[in-house]
Amino acid sequence: NPANAGREGLAADLIKNIDFALDLMSKPLPFNPEPLPAPLNKYVMQYFPAVTADGKQLFFTVRKGNTANDDEDIYVTRQNDDGAWSEPEPISDLINSHRNEGTSSVSADGRMLIFTSCQAPGGFGSCDLYFVQKEGDTWGKPQNIGQPINSSGWESQPSLSADGRTLYFVSDRKGGQGKRDIWVSTLSARDNWMEPVNLGPVINTEGDDLSPFIHVNGQSLYFSSSGHMGLGKYDLFLSEKNGLEWSQPKNLGYPINTKDDQVSLVITSDGSKAYYSHEVIGNNRDFQSSLYTFDVPEEIRVQNKSNFLTGRVMDIETKKPLGASIEMFDINDASLNYKVTSDKVDGKYFVVLTEGKEYSIYVTRKGYLFENLTFNYLEKKSREPEVLDIYLTPIKAGATSVLKNIFFDVDQYVLKEKSKTELDEVIKFLKDNEQIRMEIEGHTDNTGSTSHNLELSTNRAKSVYDFLIKAGIPKERLQYKGYGSTKPKVDNSTEEGKQLNRRIEFRIL
Repeated sequence: NPANAGREGLAADLIKNIDFALDLMSKPLPFNPEPLPAPLNKYVMQYFPAVTADGKQLFFTVRKGNTANDDEDIYVTRQNDDGAWSEPEPISDLINSHRNEGTSSVSADGRMLIFTSCQAPGGFGSCDLYFVQKEGDTWGKPQNIGQPINSSGWESQPSLSADGRTLYFVSDRKGGQGKRDIWVSTLSARDNWMEPVNLGPVINTEGDDLSPFIHVNGQSLYFSSSGHMGLGKYDLFLSEKNGLEWSQPKNLGYPINTKDDQVSLVITSDGSKAYYSHEVIGNNRDFQSSLYTFDVPEEIRVQNKSNFLTGRVMDIETKKPLGASIEMFDINDASLNYKVTSDKVDGKYFVVLTEGKEYSIYVTRKGYLFENLTFNYLEKKSREPEVLDIYLTPIKAGATSVLKNIFFDVDQYVLKEKSKTELDEVIKFLKDNEQIRMEIEGHTDNTGSTSHNLELSTNRAKSVYDFLIKAGIPKERLQYKGYGSTKPKVDNSTEEGKQLNRRIEFRIL
């Protein structure tokens, strides 16, 4: 009967949803949530947690009453080496005000914060996103992130990528899939936010899609939705990014999701621990909210875990801390994965390394030779965080730099394709420092005859020379020479030593 077609469709959807819910509940996950211990959860409401990549700082929103008229502020707590959390404290008097501030997100290093403020003077809509940066131990003054992120609509619930250069957020602006949608914007090369893009119908629905959390691996997106099939009005979901496409969202299952609303979930960098806010309704119909944590079941963990590299950037001669640019590339496709700066006050830096890739990292500052590092994370295995201080050498005659990401096959001198990222960095360095002339030096270990090693090292140095000339570097600025095994950096008695001695190096003339 055509008159009943709409009802039949609704009934079919309802039956499908009930079957889905019963299936989820028949296979409960091992899930043991616990409230965070004292001194946390001391207020009537605390919610929307955000955690740094090292797991040592937890930011969250506090409301000391349970009405909409009560002030919202951002608080922070720090974890000591014994795992205990400090007394929560307001983040900064420059950030918190008599207006509402909350639903924040922090970059992996804890130095950039995006948060929501509503009804603020000079705002673009009812609620806008603001950003603030930290130098040393001091937070600066917040600034409205401006257009095109903020609009005449409602913008809230930000989630920053690890390097702070990609921003996911929720908005009810025009052009979405439903009511409130998840959008994304990235910083341009000139550090301007690009026009936000809707994540599309795979993620967003006709309902509300909220509280995005992009894991520090940049690939795993957790979010809450009332439009995807679930157990209550709002359930939590996980989608994995593959290239430019998002996978079909996966319901996190029972008992993480229940008949109640679930929102604001964040996951640690290794994928093992989660933090979220749990709301209850009291006898007087008033809300209370507490921060909870649980160990993430294997079934819903991120596909690629992350770890981190940290330390300080300093002048090799004076040991003075330096503010420097740090860029991380996937060696195999030359794509930029990560870009941050070290703190100009104390030189501290923080870089996230994620399983499944081989990385080259370049540390640059005007007036210095660049420093390069390589990390092979192709294999999935347990790794500890790495601590490494990086020393930059001032540009002057005689200064040298080893090119650690130049690759040849054994006993060959044809450059491998994945050397391109390193060579592009050398080209950029030479174009930024047009007064420099350099010698490209080839070196080998002591395996083989002296004459063969000299020939091999010369041909390898010439391969790099030819690449730079072809890229437009004038010949008069370059020369090359092979030294064979005559200038070892370390002893050749071990395989590790031999590997360090097989190198391409440049020297400032």
